[in-house]
Amino acid sequence: MCNPPFYTSREELISSAQAKERPPFSACTGAEVEMVTSGGEIDFVSRMIDESLRLRDKVLWYTSMLGKLSSVSVLVEKLVDCGNSNYAVTEFVQGSKTKRWAIAWSWADLRPAVNVARAISNFPKNLLPFPSEYTFEIATECVDDVSEKLDTELTSLAVQWVWRKDLSTGVGFAMENVWSRQARRKMKNMTERGEEMDIDEDIAALGFKIQLKKENLQGMRVIIRWAKGRDSVLFESFCGMIKRKLEGR
Repeated sequence: MCNPPFYTSREELISSAQAKERPPFSACTGAEVEMVTSGGEIDFVSRMIDESLRLRDKVLWYTSMLGKLSSVSVLVEKLVDCGNSNYAVTEFVQGSKTKRWAIAWSWADLRPAVNVARAISNFPKNLLPFPSEYTFEIATECVDDVSEKLDTELTSLAVQWVWRKDLSTGVGFAMENVWSRQARRKMKNMTERGEEMDIDEDIAALGFKIQLKKENLQGMRVIIRWAKGRDSVLFESFCGMIKRKLEGR
């Protein structure tokens, strides 16, 4: 967790202060050595990214504050170039005047919530991380019918699945795509041979959470949260399968 020196030089620091329309509510107490570094915050956090490449998942999440929105884009592009697809960007508004940004990244496969990971307004959509949540609505008056259909479908698959009917919420893990026609044939053949697929949530390819929320008398919202994994195509495929099954297609 880092709050880096924002500026490349003393001159940039002074220029930034002079450019503000109104003086700050409180005096800046940071020493120059804390606020100025060669290359500014981009170079500073870039070195953090390079160090994280060596440490990998010895640290679960790496985070840094940033003083410029333009720095966020540069650093996201560096992460992508380094092969990272599990990151988050956000902004903070302190009072009515000061705005700061932050970037976080992980080399592990636990995915942050979408409202945390994609929390910058007016940020290039192509640089935002893949959405870790998929939502759709079903026209139905009965929660129990959808709940039973969902639980029955996932129980029939080679996934680790726990459904809490009282909370209309379930959590599951899959080692691979086990819902395609080819995968279902493979599972059927394994069953006929008396074999089972071992499911270990620590190394599962996909971890997910599904919630059912009653919107009104005629409709219900289904929320599928991507909790674990590296393959966005696998998550999209899973969401598509759930949507088709619940819509009766």
